[in-house]
Formats: sequence, structure tokens, C-alpha cells
Amino acid sequence: MSPSQGSKASTAGNAGLSRAEFVYAQLREEIRARRLLPGDRLRELELADRLGVSRTPVREALKRLESDGLIENLPGRGLSVTQLQPARVMELYAMREVLEGAAGRFAATQASPLEIQTLHHLLEQLAQADTPEQAAAANRKLHQALVQAAHNVYLANAFNVLADALVLLGTTTYSMPGRIASGLAENREIVQAVERHDPDAAEQACRRHIRTASQLRLQMLFGESDKAA
Repeated sequence: MSPSQGSKASTAGNAGLSRAEFVYAQLREEIRARRLLPGDRLRELELADRLGVSRTPVREALKRLESDGLIENLPGRGLSVTQLQPARVMELYAMREVLEGAAGRFAATQASPLEIQTLHHLLEQLAQADTPEQAAAANRKLHQALVQAAHNVYLANAFNVLADALVLLGTTTYSMPGRIASGLAENREIVQAVERHDPDAAEQACRRHIRTASQLRLQMLFGESDKAA
């Protein structure tokens, strides 16, 4: 075990994490940060050596990541980071529309003045975004805050599962021409509806926002090669 590996394992222990939890958290973060990309192979021995742990916690962590849908076991290939096929991408957006709509509805009835102020602050961050990556990050923070303002733990848990799956898609829809401006307008409509405490309007605004994102994703998947993700 190298000094850096030992340091990682020690840090995990000091943080009160089991070795399996440490490995799970580390690999999940690497997938979310796209240091591990869809299709990348995951081999127990290599991961154990790199993370400075035995194969047992690696095996446990990989089972958990597979249960989360972040990795998959393909015949003749073994474990790798999940590559979402177009049909599964559309399933993901269909569920996202339902959950985001529910988040908007609940937030419109449950959000506190401070939470509404936070939504406006995050909306301003989105307005100041200059790049697709900045816009996507601001959009993600805004919708996480919307879910928090809904005050529903089951909705929050389901949203987190979808958020992990979205990472697997790679290129953001904010890279499409005009999307930064249209996304800002859609999110402004959502925040205004929440501020008015209008659950019907908030739900519909959220659903429209996700439907537009879904249509753009379809263009990225099936459009011309220069638009592909």
C-alpha cells in the first residue's frame, strides 16, 4: 500500500466510514465528477489496489453501485459504468417530469420565505451563466433547492436517484443553441409560480421545463453528428 493509499483508507476510518462505505462514496463521486465515464471497466483488484483496501469492501461497494444503476454487469465484459441506451434515457426523462412536477407543486405550498429567497438567488446565478457547464450547474442547484423546499423526504430520495442517473448522460442540454436563455425563462416561470404559492402553475411550469429538456436530449441522441452527446 502506497502512502497516499494508506492516507485515503485512514481518512475513511477517521470520518467514521466503513471501508465499503468509503469505496462506495469514492467511486460514486468519481462517476458524478466524470473521472469514471460510461463504459469504463471496473475491476475489483485494480480498484482495491488504487484505493488501498481489500477486495471485500470493493465487492460490497460495487454491488451497491449496481443496485443504484450507476454500474452494470454485461455478459462477457464484466462490470462497467452504465451506458444509458436511448430508450432508458427517455424513461429517465419521463420520471423526471413527474418528480419535478411534484416538487414544484409541493414547493408552492410548503416553501418558506427564506427558501423562496434562495430560489431567486439561484435564479440570478443561472442568469449570470456564460457557458453550458455554468448554466447546468446553476440549474442543478436551483432544482435541488426546489426539491428541498417541497419538504417531502420520499420525493427527495427519488430525486437523488435520478440526479445520479443524469450524470451518466454526459453533455448537458444547455450546450444546445439558445438553451441557456430558454432554460432561464422556464426556471423564472417556476420560481414565480412558487412565490405566488400557485401549485398548479408551478407543477405545469416544471413539467414544461423537463419536456423541453427531453426534446433537446432527443435531438442530441438522434440529430446530426455535430449535435450528438
